[in-house]
Amino acid sequence: MAGRIRSLWEFANPARFMRISGVALPWVSVLAALALVAGLGWGFFATPDDFRQGSTVKIIYIHVPAAMMAINIYVMMALASLVWLIRRHHVSALAAKAAAPVGAAMTLIALVTGALWGQPMWGTAWAWDPRLTSFLILMFFYVGYTALWAAIEDPDAAADLTSVLCLVGSVFAIVSRYAVLFWNQGLHQGASLSLDRETNVDDVFWRPLVLCLVGFFLLFLALLLLRVRTEIRLRRARALRLAAGEGA
Repeated sequence: MAGRIRSLWEFANPARFMRISGVALPWVSVLAALALVAGLGWGFFATPDDFRQGSTVKIIYIHVPAAMMAINIYVMMALASLVWLIRRHHVSALAAKAAAPVGAAMTLIALVTGALWGQPMWGTAWAWDPRLTSFLILMFFYVGYTALWAAIEDPDAAADLTSVLCLVGSVFAIVSRYAVLFWNQGLHQGASLSLDRETNVDDVFWRPLVLCLVGFFLLFLALLLLRVRTEIRLRRARALRLAAGEGA
């Protein structure tokens, strides 16, 4: 076990990360594209309309994966931030930084698609429902996290402060996930996917939904690898500029 943990920490080395991610990125990108095309095509064109919701039910193939990724990306950022604060591995801080805009985009997609579904189903595009409200606050944390990185020039100081902010905001990621259980009131229904099969949507909708979830996850992974590689290159370029300035 100790040997496995040591080998895991080796991937935090930027040079090793660049080598491994360079090989993995094309494969992950292709798999993401295939899963998304298959899942969305299956869901939108090969499933029937729901007897109550009609064709609007098909928004779940975008809304549910985006909402789940919005929460899980923030959890991943919180874990990466914790690793940075404890172990000072730069790749972990850069991974959290790289994930934030993707998570913000997923949160925005979830909010917009939820509003598009809520207008015909609830009669309103927005309600101060516990889950909706916590998702909106989560969006603000994503934006604030990204803005704080941009506002601080020193990378290590920025990593420290954004890590603390991320850990504080992780409370809202948890609340967003379990808001329906914490509060009985609210318009938002329960989870579409659950370990309890009785609470899942029907299999005709469930199977393409799972494929869409896989596609969204692989899309996030591809974007994360691409953005972390970019962040490492930018940090190297900054170090070279500073070295050249000192040499002059």
